[in-house]
Amino acid sequence: MQGSTPKPHAVIIGSGFGGLAAAVRLGARGYRVTVLEKLDAPGGRAYVHRINGFTFDAGPTVITAPFLLEELWTLAGRRMSDDIDMRPVTPFYRIRFHDGAMFDYTGDAAAMRKEVERLAPGDVAGYERFLRTSEEIFKVGFEELAHVPFGSWWDMARIVPDMMKLESYRSVYNLVAKHVKDDRLRQVMSFHPLLVGGNPFSTTSIYTLIAFLERKWGVHFPMGGTGALVKGLVRLIEGQGGEVRCNAEVKQILLAGRKARGVLLQSGETIEADVVVSNADSAWTYRHLVDENVRKRWTNERLEKQRYSMGLFVWYFGTKRTYENVAHHTICLGPRYEGLLDDIFQRHVLADDFSLYLHRPTATDPSLAPTGCDTFYVLSPVPNLASGTNWEKEAEPYRKRVEHYLASTLMPGLDKEIVASRVTHPQEFQDRLLSFRGAAFGMEPVLTQSAFFRPHNESEDVERLYIVGAGTHPGAGLPGVLSSARVLDRVVPDAASLH
Repeated sequence: MQGSTPKPHAVIIGSGFGGLAAAVRLGARGYRVTVLEKLDAPGGRAYVHRINGFTFDAGPTVITAPFLLEELWTLAGRRMSDDIDMRPVTPFYRIRFHDGAMFDYTGDAAAMRKEVERLAPGDVAGYERFLRTSEEIFKVGFEELAHVPFGSWWDMARIVPDMMKLESYRSVYNLVAKHVKDDRLRQVMSFHPLLVGGNPFSTTSIYTLIAFLERKWGVHFPMGGTGALVKGLVRLIEGQGGEVRCNAEVKQILLAGRKARGVLLQSGETIEADVVVSNADSAWTYRHLVDENVRKRWTNERLEKQRYSMGLFVWYFGTKRTYENVAHHTICLGPRYEGLLDDIFQRHVLADDFSLYLHRPTATDPSLAPTGCDTFYVLSPVPNLASGTNWEKEAEPYRKRVEHYLASTLMPGLDKEIVASRVTHPQEFQDRLLSFRGAAFGMEPVLTQSAFFRPHNESEDVERLYIVGAGTHPGAGLPGVLSSARVLDRVVPDAASLH
């Protein structure tokens, strides 16, 4: 009788965007899906904090390549526009240099040419050469490779000629510097790796594709915040017959020999599964959830030796007035560029100076704050926990330094306007979000930790275990995380084959 055979069961650990996207895709392919979330609400790093009437998106705030989200709604038989009101944001970023000069980074070719000409008249031709290079890298790095599994050495070997031709051995900064000479313009065109956990001076130049990706699809923001996307994806999963369970922390991935067969929760409950997908941090997954005895590639020693992304200090705050002159996305560059990045990534020391990303979502959606108020978060890249920083001691002094900087530059009188406040730092990333070493983006995206050299989407150590999210191929950032779930279409067996 039709429908009498139970569907194969897929258990997904973590409800970040990678886990939710994987759930929709597996649900569309005939699996019964259960998503398990440690926190009290879905979203993972895209959790939502609500304080005194203010709504704070905890994590990703820059939406690019929205077609990757639209594809999920289509797979679930719906249209994203029926559930999500996605608005374009311009400028993409307003960049403030340390001397107070501004640069509006947009998707308008003519406007960008004028901005470049105003900032660095001798670099207009070089900027346009760089953008053409970014497009060439995009066509290979994103369109051809982002959704393709790198499960074997051959997968890597066959792209080496293209990577050499595109100069992937260069760093992002090095490739930018090849085309433009002005120091400030070099910073403008090379900061993007910081959005995905990379140091522009060591991240492979493959990531310069972001410049063209933004030009092609724009930068967007969903009304209601990125939390609205999380809610929408949960509804899609439930509409497919799947389930999202919160307050359900996984203690261990259960094995039959070398094959995943389910999970054990911290509560003691056992959940059987035909396939297990981990959207938890990849290093955390192997180090803490998989028995060391079956790990031949991702041993404890190997995990310890990997290079990890920076940590993040994030201050969420609400003000009882609005700051109309502050853009939706503002990048505040500090007095040092390479030196600060060396402190963060190489020396692992907490510097006295900083560069900041300031997010004002109420510039697009005033409903995220009470009437007449503004919602903000300000993010500072800092060393991960390898620095030994005692964040219980350092968090408030650091927050005060950030507050003083904002009050003396973009937000006069800030100290007297704050009516909601919360801080997140690398220690919380480790303790609450289970990020290995408190690294906010998993392993650092250097060339030797990309594609084949990153933890594979199909586990090398455990059969029927799959990895999605920032810590696997193709990497961090919303397009990368959503693309990691697309890879599952290539490597997870069809549900029908498991009956």
